[in-house]
Amino acid sequence: MGFARMSALAAWLDGARRVTRAPVILASVWLMTVLVSVPLTMVMRGMLAEHLGSSLAADSAAGGVNYDWMQEFADQASGIGVTFKPTIIGFAAVLDNLSAFLDRTSQPAAIVGAASAYIALWIFLAGGIIDRYARNRPTRAHGFFSASGVYFLRFLRLAVIQFVAYAALFGWLHPYLFTRLFPRVTHDMTVERNAFFVRVALYVVFGALLGAFNLIFDYAKVRAVVEDRRSMLGALAGSVRFVRRNGAAVRLYLVNAMVFAASVGLYALVAPGVTRAGWTMWIAFAIGQLYVLARLWVKLTFWASETALFQSRLAHAGYVAAPQPTWPDSPSAEAIRG
Repeated sequence: MGFARMSALAAWLDGARRVTRAPVILASVWLMTVLVSVPLTMVMRGMLAEHLGSSLAADSAAGGVNYDWMQEFADQASGIGVTFKPTIIGFAAVLDNLSAFLDRTSQPAAIVGAASAYIALWIFLAGGIIDRYARNRPTRAHGFFSASGVYFLRFLRLAVIQFVAYAALFGWLHPYLFTRLFPRVTHDMTVERNAFFVRVALYVVFGALLGAFNLIFDYAKVRAVVEDRRSMLGALAGSVRFVRRNGAAVRLYLVNAMVFAASVGLYALVAPGVTRAGWTMWIAFAIGQLYVLARLWVKLTFWASETALFQSRLAHAGYVAAPQPTWPDSPSAEAIRG
């Protein structure tokens, strides 16, 4: 592509191709997602088995969904058990997670711990993933994990800044918008519909700010890898300058967001509801995992397309400042020798 300046759509298409040409990355992050959820699944399975035993409710639960029993279980459950409710079925789970995210609903410690471990794994893998997409060619396992190791501590420092930024958004701005401003604006309203539209408008404002922060931090990661930056403050400053000077960065983010919304919408159309034990249950499970794969593909395409756009404005496709680590010159080999 030489020095051609990509449009947002061209960058998205290029990013999608880069993700598709590296299927091992998609399969690996899907496997990581499954493995992180396994301990929670086993704990929940044990709690359900202990509560059901050999009761009549066990046969009813195996045959479909017993809402009365689910309510009874949730009322006496603790920890992760309180999340076992009808809203975990099909597309309702997506809406429940979105509602919990937007309304800052507290989660059991076990889920917070698993989510923290999941985020830490993503921080470790992010450098290797972006490096692979930036080079746009296979880097093999040693090159991938060398890049992951090189950028892990840098991205960990960036994660501290992210934590502070998101803590300000959710800890100060969110309460201000929905606990103080919303009641003040709707105090004299007599039509519930108007109050609903005000709340939606506040969600749009909050979501736009959240997206802006996410966009800035994404390009900070991309600049850190492509330009081999060691200072995360410098990468952040460079990210702000790049987004400010390139409107295509915002347009590309919107394209990716629309693709994500489309994947959620498609899942809403095909997501199964209540199923009985047997082959229908496995079909429902497969559809759910396809949705997880689609969501991960979109996340990876965010990074790959942002990398493609940045490279097109910086130099050319495939440009990475740091040479690709090769065994035995990789940091991991140095650590073994040392």
